[in-house]
Amino acid sequence: MTGAPTAEVYRIDWLPGTDVLHGVCHCGAERTAEDPVELWGWMLAHPTGHDSTSHDEKGRTP
Repeated sequence: MTGAPTAEVYRIDWLPGTDVLHGVCHCGAERTAEDPVELWGWMLAHPTGHDSTSHDEKGRTP
């Protein structure tokens, strides 16, 4: 591992019975998607596209 340790916590949970993943960024923004790569890309792009509202993979508020 390189660089200083960070306190940023990212979380992705699988929603049982679906193909949907629910991601929570360290800033508290939430999003759902079926594609884990897309979800990680969104999280790691912080703060681009992040706000305190939950969005699905198309950017719509559920």
